Amino acid sequence: MESEIVDHLSQFAHENRVELFNKIIEERTDFITLVLEDIYHAQNASAAIRTCDCFGIQTMHVIENRNEFNLHTGITLGSANWVDLIRYNEEENNTRTTLKKLKKEGYKIVATSPLADNKSLYDIELDKPLAIVLGNEHHGISEVVKEEADEFITIPMHGFTESFNISVSAAICLSELTTKIRKSEVDWKLSDIKKEEVLLKWYKNSIKKGEEIAEEFEKKQSK
Repeated sequence: MESEIVDHLSQFAHENRVELFNKIIEERTDFITLVLEDIYHAQNASAAIRTCDCFGIQTMHVIENRNEFNLHTGITLGSANWVDLIRYNEEENNTRTTLKKLKKEGYKIVATSPLADNKSLYDIELDKPLAIVLGNEHHGISEVVKEEADEFITIPMHGFTESFNISVSAAICLSELTTKIRKSEVDWKLSDIKKEEVLLKWYKNSIKKGEEIAEEFEKKQSK
């Protein structure tokens, strides 16, 4: 049914937009996903969404334990329309819930930390899907992340400052890893089912009254 709705909605979009969607969906991936834990500054998380979109990362997870995430539209520049943002804020410990969920989905939990003896970002193996966890600006990753992580990595640095800004760290990690998977033989592209789900969201978000048009079409088809 989703593919039929997508085909129907595409009739309401400009031909150039349809071509662009079909091109970009082939470059999207969920083999790598980004996880932000309790980010304090909204602009950092908002910049990370934009970064995910630029590098073709389809899903970003935001853990809200103490700090609520508020989208900064001036920074995202509409990228939240194209990236699946999943927020975790209903449990006593949202971090553990998030990481256990991702593990069940087959992800290796890779936490970033500036400790010198951690594995370098550039040495990560692509043996399974990766969930890259970035911690709070002030305290870094939590003790729960340290307990649940499968691996710890550091971004090599050669200056006096201990760590990068969160959004910069996200950009460096995603740039390196998306380049690496695209040169590899791993099956990094979205499944056909996932592509239809994403295209449906994109059309709904970009067509005037897209949600209503989709609902009306679905009702007619079910009769």
